[in-house]
Amino acid sequence: MATEDASKPSGDGGVQQVKVDGSNFTRIGLRPGLWSYFKQIWEFRHFIIFDSRSRIAGETADDNLGRVWMVVNPILLGAAYFLVFGIMLGTGRGIENFVAYLIIGVFMYRFTVSTIVAGSKAITGNRSLVTAFNFPKMTLPIAINVREFLRQTITYVTMIVLILLIPPLEPITWKWLIFIPVVIVQFFFNLGLSLVLARIVTAWNDFSHLISFGTRIWMYLSAIFYGVERFEDIPLVLNFMYANPLFCILDITRDIFLYDTWPDPMRWIVLGAWTVGLLVIGTFLFWQGEEKYGRER
Repeated sequence: MATEDASKPSGDGGVQQVKVDGSNFTRIGLRPGLWSYFKQIWEFRHFIIFDSRSRIAGETADDNLGRVWMVVNPILLGAAYFLVFGIMLGTGRGIENFVAYLIIGVFMYRFTVSTIVAGSKAITGNRSLVTAFNFPKMTLPIAINVREFLRQTITYVTMIVLILLIPPLEPITWKWLIFIPVVIVQFFFNLGLSLVLARIVTAWNDFSHLISFGTRIWMYLSAIFYGVERFEDIPLVLNFMYANPLFCILDITRDIFLYDTWPDPMRWIVLGAWTVGLLVIGTFLFWQGEEKYGRER
């Protein structure tokens, strides 16, 4: 048993030797083992839910319309894209039910992008909390992902209602239930990418400026407001599109909602590979930096 000797004055003016058992002492901020880290995160599950809900309520507390803006914002954005790309540029020519096609693209894209942008700043945006308390820091990006997921549930309900109301009307089929696993996979994809970006931004804050630029390019490369068929004569570009995980999410969703067809299995394979890979890499990278997050810069 490891002990440390300490000295303190005795009652008669001498020095009394006291042995202190330091075998159970650990350095503050020490990175635990990966399995112990997961158990600590599970112990903070109530904090994750509370933080997610409270931040949603706080974000709209000063607005007269409150949470209505969660629905109005993507609708306005979709209308703007329809005006520019659908009417002025005519990118929707040849696409069946282009309005619903565009709605799905905008709504699904916003979920991923809003999540990873916020998740990338999970540590740098909560520096005072990180330095003041000792807790598993991965709870912060997880809480952000849960918050965006809770917010997006309202948005996705709106998306489905719009698909049902805007002509040509789409029939409801059992394939629509596939949307549930699509959203679940999208959530874990967002989480994995958030962990990777949060680790990078914490080490190099300038990278946060590149994320907004990258997400804009990603939007243009994901067939949100045009059809991928235009690249049928360019196999290199077409294969690049098929390897894009965001395009896979959109393509699967459009197949089940608009075209009543079973999604291409390759879309699931590509999306699943990206999701598992990012989760594994992101978890390991973020856990590796656990001891560095609480240090003052």
